[in-house]
Amino acid sequence: MRWQNQNPAADDGALPGMERTGLVRSVQTPEFEGVTFHEVLCKSALNKVPQRSAVPFEWTVNPMRGCSHACRYCFARPTHEYLDLDAGRDFDTQIVVKTNIAAVLRQELRRRSWRRDPVALGTNTDPYQRAEGRYRLMPDIITALTESGTPFSLLTKGTLLRRDLPLLVQSAQVVPVHLALSVATIDDDLHRGMEPGTPGPRARLELVRVLTEAGFEVNVMVAPVVPYLTDGTDHLDQLLGSIAAAGAARATVLPMHLRGSTRGWFLQWLAEHHPALLRHYRQLYGRGAYVTPEYAAWLRERVDPMLARYGLDRHREPSARGRFGGPARPGGAPDAAQLEPQLSLFG
Repeated sequence: MRWQNQNPAADDGALPGMERTGLVRSVQTPEFEGVTFHEVLCKSALNKVPQRSAVPFEWTVNPMRGCSHACRYCFARPTHEYLDLDAGRDFDTQIVVKTNIAAVLRQELRRRSWRRDPVALGTNTDPYQRAEGRYRLMPDIITALTESGTPFSLLTKGTLLRRDLPLLVQSAQVVPVHLALSVATIDDDLHRGMEPGTPGPRARLELVRVLTEAGFEVNVMVAPVVPYLTDGTDHLDQLLGSIAAAGAARATVLPMHLRGSTRGWFLQWLAEHHPALLRHYRQLYGRGAYVTPEYAAWLRERVDPMLARYGLDRHREPSARGRFGGPARPGGAPDAAQLEPQLSLFG
């Protein structure tokens, strides 16, 4: 494995150049059957996001690489290839843990050049995946950011965040803290098929409620919207209604993109479980990673009235660094409801 002198050029800023001191050890435990943890010492904790990246933050902190959530669509899968690991099963089971990241972060935050710019957590792999229960990296990271006066945001699918809620409440009294949860589907079968290692959607919605009651304005990322599986009117309406009922302040809806080797990993799953959709995916994505502009506009046209109806479009402002994500479906492809009889089970 290339543990030394890594300098991958990640266009989303998640994996900027970082030189490692080396692999300390690899660990397997009975509580995490099938998972190997590679404990490493990092030299850098703060990652500078390239200016070309269309994201609304300039700095990130990523405590781990790889993710046991095992989401079929995860955009971060190709980053594992920089370690001579594959973007499929290895990404789900070979987890790189930066055990000294909090100590390194404290050193970087003490630099006279640090301007207390906002820092984003959860932009690459989830900081509250199951491994966080073993390594407990986040409390020290949160404390370091807070004590330095650095605002931060946190995106997760992990209900383990609830463990650190008292600490986050204290931090929010000192610095701006923005919390977001990702909920892609309300359908239990789809959830088990597409993101088998994550907490269920209802558990995440309950976390939205708890965070809201604690005083946070929670943003829910309905991301990704998976064409022909989670973009139906009924599904979106039920999901957004549930998000609103949980107390979320707003929701952001984004169509799925399939960058690099993520595309092959997802399409392999699609061919096994929903083969009738492959032809439509070829029309929708072509040879690229992103849906057609027509589909993006179609989705926005479908979703915007729902967001307004449920009051989830509050405080929507254009990003300073770019835009997050909107006609009938392009290519004459049918609505998901028309395809449903051809599908045995979603997921």
